[in-house]
Amino acid sequence: MGRLLALSLLGIAVALLGERFLALRNRLKASREVESVDLPNCHLIKGIEAGSEDIDILPNGLAFFSVGLKYPGLHSFAPDKPGGILMMDLKEENPRALELRISRGFNLALFNPHGISTFIDSDDTVYLFVVNHPEFKNTVEIFKFEEEENSLLHLKTIKHELLPSVNDIVAVGPAHFYATNDHYFSDPFLKYLETYLNLHWTNVVYYSPNEVKVVAEGFDSANGINISPDKKYIYVADILAHEVHVLEKHPNMNLTQLKVLKLDTLVDNLSIDPSSGDILVGCHPNGQKLFVYDPNNPPSSEVLRIQNILSEKPTVTTVYANNGSVLQGSSVASVYDRKLLIGTLYHRALYCEL
Repeated sequence: MGRLLALSLLGIAVALLGERFLALRNRLKASREVESVDLPNCHLIKGIEAGSEDIDILPNGLAFFSVGLKYPGLHSFAPDKPGGILMMDLKEENPRALELRISRGFNLALFNPHGISTFIDSDDTVYLFVVNHPEFKNTVEIFKFEEEENSLLHLKTIKHELLPSVNDIVAVGPAHFYATNDHYFSDPFLKYLETYLNLHWTNVVYYSPNEVKVVAEGFDSANGINISPDKKYIYVADILAHEVHVLEKHPNMNLTQLKVLKLDTLVDNLSIDPSSGDILVGCHPNGQKLFVYDPNNPPSSEVLRIQNILSEKPTVTTVYANNGSVLQGSSVASVYDRKLLIGTLYHRALYCEL
C-alpha cells in the first residue's frame, strides 16, 4: 500500500512538472516565428554592440540609452565590460551615440543598468532614474543630467525591501517613481521556481521619500512601465502573459486596473509617441531563443504600435519585425519627430527615419 501511494504521488508530481513545462513553453512562445516587416532608411547605431535594453527621449530630442545589461540566464556579447548610459541628439542631421561621463564616487565598475526614465522638474532640471543591478542586486540610481558637460551627477542610491527584483521604472517626481518587480524573490533559484510554477506574484511599487507601497499586483512577470501623456494612466507590460495593462492613477498614487490588452508576443518596454499618445512596444516573438542563445538561430525582434488603447477596440500594428539577421532581441522602441530608435537586450540598436 505504501509503495502504491508513493508511486501515485510520484506520478502526480511528474504530471504536474510536465504540465508546467508545456505551459512555460507556451508563455515563452517557444514555437513562434516572425515574418520580416522592414523599414527603409535604417542603420545600426555605431558604438552599441552589447545591448541597449531601454531608451528614453526628452522633449528636446536628446535620447538616453541604457547599455550593457548583464542578467542571469541571458547571453552577453561583452560579459566583462561594465554598462553605461549613452546619449544621442536626434535633432542633429547625422546623430551619434556618445557615452555620458558619470561623477566621481559612483561605482562604475559595477554599473549594470536596466530600465531608465527621465523627469523634468519645474526649474527645468533633468533627472535620470536608472534601475541598476550591481553584482545582480537591485538599486535605483538617481542622476542629474548636466547638458553642457554631457555628464551625469549621481545624487542618490535607493534600496528597499519592496524592490527585490526591479525591472523598469517611470519617474513621476524628482525622487518619486513607479517601478515593476519582474519576480517576487531576489534569490536566483527561487526566481526560476517562481517563473516555472507561474505564481503570478509580481507587482508594481510606488516609491517616494515619505511612502513606499505596492500599488498593483498579480502579474505573471511585470516588465515595462510608462505613463500616459495626460498623467492619468499607468501602462504595465506583463511579458510572460503577453499583456499590456492600463491602470488608473489616483491622487494618493494608488492604481486601479482599468483594462487589459492581450497580444500574441512577449511585451517588454513601453514608450509613448509624444505626437500621438500611441504606445510603442519592444517585443520578443520567441522568448525561448532569448534564454537559449544560438548564433545560428538567434532571437528575433518585433515592434508594435498600439493606438487608442483606452477605446473598446485598440488598433495594433506591426511597425518592424526581423528574424534576428539584423537585430536580435528587441526590448524597446522610441520615436521622436519621425525618427525611430529600437534597442535590444544584448545585441545592437537600430536608427530609422520614418
